[in-house]
Amino acid sequence: MAISLTAVVLLMTAVLMLSVELAAGYTFSSRLIHGFSDEALSFWASKGKSMTWPKRESVEHMRLLLSNDWKRQRLKLGSQKQLLFPSEGSETHFYGNELSWLHYVWIDIGTPNTSFLVALDAGSDLLWLPCNCVQCAPLSSSYYSMLDKDLNEYSPARSSSSKYLSCSHQLCELGPNCRSPKEHCPYTVNYYSENTSTSGFLFEDQLHLTSVGGHEHQGSVLAPIVIGCGSKQSGNYLSGAAPDGVMGLGPGEISVPSLLAKSGFVPRSFSLCFGKSNSGTIFFGDKGPENQRRSSFVSLDENYNTYVVEVQHYCVGGTCPKQSGFQALVDSGSSFTFLPSEIFTKVVTEFEEQMNVTRLAIEDFPCCYKASSQGLPNIPSMKLLLAANQSFVIQNPMFTISSSQGDNFYCVGLLPIEGMIGIIGQNFMEGYRLVFDWENMKLGWSRSKCQDIDGTAKVSPTPPPSGLTSNPLPTTEQQRNPGGHAVAPAIAGKATPKPSAASLLAISRHYTMSSLIFLLVVWLPYLI
Repeated sequence: MAISLTAVVLLMTAVLMLSVELAAGYTFSSRLIHGFSDEALSFWASKGKSMTWPKRESVEHMRLLLSNDWKRQRLKLGSQKQLLFPSEGSETHFYGNELSWLHYVWIDIGTPNTSFLVALDAGSDLLWLPCNCVQCAPLSSSYYSMLDKDLNEYSPARSSSSKYLSCSHQLCELGPNCRSPKEHCPYTVNYYSENTSTSGFLFEDQLHLTSVGGHEHQGSVLAPIVIGCGSKQSGNYLSGAAPDGVMGLGPGEISVPSLLAKSGFVPRSFSLCFGKSNSGTIFFGDKGPENQRRSSFVSLDENYNTYVVEVQHYCVGGTCPKQSGFQALVDSGSSFTFLPSEIFTKVVTEFEEQMNVTRLAIEDFPCCYKASSQGLPNIPSMKLLLAANQSFVIQNPMFTISSSQGDNFYCVGLLPIEGMIGIIGQNFMEGYRLVFDWENMKLGWSRSKCQDIDGTAKVSPTPPPSGLTSNPLPTTEQQRNPGGHAVAPAIAGKATPKPSAASLLAISRHYTMSSLIFLLVVWLPYLI
């Protein structure tokens, strides 16, 4: 039942008058009356108001009390955050060299839904799937020894929720090259890996997600996203990397995290966690724990279009070589970590001096050491010192590899790269819950076993049966506002402001105002 603005004003006036009258320091006492009690009902009847409460201790009565509790908690605490994860589960999968050392997640797309095993890539924006294939990688499970089912090809014609994006759409980058604004929008994405690309046409369709958190029950969500119908792949995408597509997680307007934020589902933030057991999690809308370390994203060539951080020093053991700083792209699509050549030489030289062992080059890895029966000497610790003196400790910089002759080696997961831009890859992310918070332009990290959301709440990998909710694709006006997002009801609202010094002083006077208490207790259910 809603209360009118006039009634609110009258109530607040009465409260203020009572506070003034009691300022002299008088103390009153009175019996409290519950807002849903028989006495409260009699009070409203005496005022000519017809009220009915559910029967005491009935299911309806308990639901009413619980609903009122949730409303009060929202006033006190603000709305609790909502997180989203793929309907197939939040768990990420790692298959080692079988699928090019990338991390993958199962997602459901379209109506009816079809499952795809997509690689997670924070270094690109587009979600693309093999589709109407002219040149695609094999999709049969017999081609991949660790898969127990065939991979799928996306078909816009078989999804009733699919529709093509025109060349006039705000998200069509190649629109100016089209002959007509009504034509189907084409796309081409070239990747860092040599001669690796995907091309085709853009479609809109539904991504199936599961929501958890806040005061809402866990339920299912349909989110409108943009899909690249990838009819032609090249390079690594034809030789085992991401045969069933890539989910670009970058900050571009076409990425899944950006579109979820623009549609008002969650903040423009997400987390990746890659555990030491090779499993992990992904959550959209995750801001991370309060005690996490943070470092600001910086511009690359004066453009904020990817996740780049400033590394001030690369430290080995207790030594941080001079002039070992560089900018680094944080890229979950890169299996290993790359340092600018000059920095790489400094770091490896310092590492070998502390290890006192001889380096060997094994196939593509230049920094390896042969394993003996006693193993390796104590491996010095490694850490990145980011801006604001934030320390990013490398949990496990080494990995094992066997040569073609059958010998075993320990290798540092570092490689040199041309230029002054490095890459922090998956191997340095292991053991961390990494938060990509584009709203606040911060990278956050905290140690985690990647089995939960916030260290306490377990998440079921299977969504329960529930009604589906769906928002439309962001409007053109929303697309033109890259800095903001529509706020969903599940995350709307702000926490109650902290009390001022004046209000704290008034509380310390220990006034007990019986009339004020009665008014507030009776009116509270209708005010909130």
